[in-house]
Formats: sequence, C-alpha cells, structure tokens
Amino acid sequence: MKRLLTIATIAVCSAALLAVGGSYATSLYYAAGHGDACADCHEMAAYVSAVHSSPHHNAGCTDCHDASLSAKLRHIGVHLSGAQPESIRMREVDTRQMIVSCQRCHQHEYVSWHAGPHSATYAEIFANSAHNSKRRLMDDCLRCHGMYFNGAVRDLVQPQNTSGPWHLSRPDLADQPTIPCQACHWIHREGLPETKPASRISVAGPAIPESLAFFDRREEMHFTALSLPIPKLYDGATLLKVSPDQRQSVCYECHAPRQPETNSVAAINHWGEQAGSGDDRTPMGVHEGLSCFSCHNGHNQNARASCKTCHPAMSHCGLDVEKMDTTYANPSSPHNIHWVRCVDCHKHGVPKVRTRMKQTTLSAGQ
Repeated sequence: MKRLLTIATIAVCSAALLAVGGSYATSLYYAAGHGDACADCHEMAAYVSAVHSSPHHNAGCTDCHDASLSAKLRHIGVHLSGAQPESIRMREVDTRQMIVSCQRCHQHEYVSWHAGPHSATYAEIFANSAHNSKRRLMDDCLRCHGMYFNGAVRDLVQPQNTSGPWHLSRPDLADQPTIPCQACHWIHREGLPETKPASRISVAGPAIPESLAFFDRREEMHFTALSLPIPKLYDGATLLKVSPDQRQSVCYECHAPRQPETNSVAAINHWGEQAGSGDDRTPMGVHEGLSCFSCHNGHNQNARASCKTCHPAMSHCGLDVEKMDTTYANPSSPHNIHWVRCVDCHKHGVPKVRTRMKQTTLSAGQ
C-alpha cells in the first residue's frame, strides 16, 4: 500500500512538473516566435497577420492574451475537436483580463479612462434604481453597456420590470467595467503600422487612427471610425451644422438621437432626427459645429479645463467659467454647455456683433 502511494505521489508530482514546465516552455516558444507559432493553428493565422500590421506589431500574442495553462488547454481542446467558430470572438472574461494587459503599456490612458464615466461598472449601470424605475431594461442596453457580455440582459439582471428591487444574476460582474478598452479600440485591425504624423493633426483633419473603432455586439465585429456615419441632425426644422470630425462617429454609436416619435411635430413635418433627443449631445447655439473632441478628453470625457481654451478665466458676469453649472444633467441650467444660446444670458436682447472694420474705425477715432 505504501508503495502504491509513493508511486501515485511521484506520478502526480511528475504530471504537475510537466504541466508547469510545458506551460513555461510553450510561453517561451510563442514569445520567441513573436506570435508566429500561434498561426500554426489555421483559425488564428488571419489574426496574427492582422496584428503584425497594426500599432501593436511589436507586441507578442502573450503580451495581451491569457497564457495560463488552463487557457492553453482550452485552446488545444477546441482546436483538436474541430469546434472552433468561423470567426473567433473574445469572451467577456477575456476582455477583463486584457484590460490589465492594456494598463501595463498605456498607464496614462488607463488612469484617465478609470477616472471617467466609461469605466462604469455593471452594478452602477444595471442595478441603478433611478434609471430602472423609469425605463425597462432591454437587450439593447448591452449594445453600449456590456457589448462583450455573453448572454441576454435577463441573464445579467433580475427582475425585468420597473418596480424592482433589482439584483445582478452575475454578482461576479458587479465591480467590472461595462465598457472595456476593446469597445472603442480594434487591436487586430488591418492596415499599415501607425507612425507619428509629420505635422499637427487638426480637430477635423482626415488622419484618424484606424484602430479607433466601435465593437458592434450584433455583428460581433469592429467598425472603424472612418466607416461609421455622422448623422444629419435638426433643431426643429433647421438643419444643424455638425462637425466633420470623423472620430465622433464612434461617440454617436452610443450617444445617439432618437427617431421622432409618431405624431410628434418633428415626425409630422418630416424634420428628421432632433438634436438633444435620446442620449445625443450635439452642440447647438453658440457651440454649434464644435466636435466632441474640441472639449472632451478621449478617455475620461472631462471637459472642465477645455473652457479656458477659448474663454477668459472670468466671464462677463464675473463667474469662473470652470465653475459654472454647464452640465447637461441639469436641464434647468442656463449655461448648458451643449445647447446654450446667446438669449439664455442676454434676456433683454442680444448685442449686435461689431465687425472688425467698425472696431478698427472706433479705435482710430478714439
């Protein structure tokens, strides 16, 4: 009996050593080949080729992807069984693991994202009683909040009504972000490696990173910013001037206007999509034509410091421009930054704008 236990112990220890050693050796093998070894499996070849022509062409597969023993065994099992899908898609747990990998190289961007609203967790979004009591949760919520979640909204939160109380069916996701890096960044994108531009890129310039793309949950693929449309928006019957900055086409995928409701004035007159409806925040009034990125930081969406880019530190009414209530969350704010108009402040009439010629003449006369 003792001999059998000894043999069993040796066998178990040997298997463990082989597994650990094999896993370590495999990791070295993949790292040494700079990902070429991953392409030995035909279903991975296209992805390896794509990443070699992307901004991450200097990174190895295991720099971003899980290289644990369990992951390798799972990949081998799927490959040998022939059960691999036509197009390989990451699971929700894979995107969570990759955020840690992104953080290692993109520390500034990670901190900025983590401090902003796009790092909102599943608990903050789907267990929000203030929101859920007004609007019933539906699968379309996952289009922007949880596009990598493997399931329907009923698999994530219960009950499906507006009375609650609501709880997550997946409590392990409570503190996990609903909008990971891969929601707006296409890592395995096609094209040439990006290089530093020779000159400064303007806000509306054509040089848009091809890796900037929106992941569509329904199609299970990324769509680049250059391929996405910027909608035509109206303020009543007036067609608004919308910035041509193509980067904001990714913003419009989630911060989108609604179609005019049936029998509404806009629908009856066929005015088209109205700015400010739904989650849309297209600038009107004095800021009409500005790009989202004219004010908002790409990762944390903070726009406070952007006011001083164009405005003096103190407004004409003696208020600090960075302390004015400009939030879109307060509809009664007279300084709603997206829709503020001259008449909102000039209640007794808007002063006529002096032309440069008149100003010069007045200065000369003085």
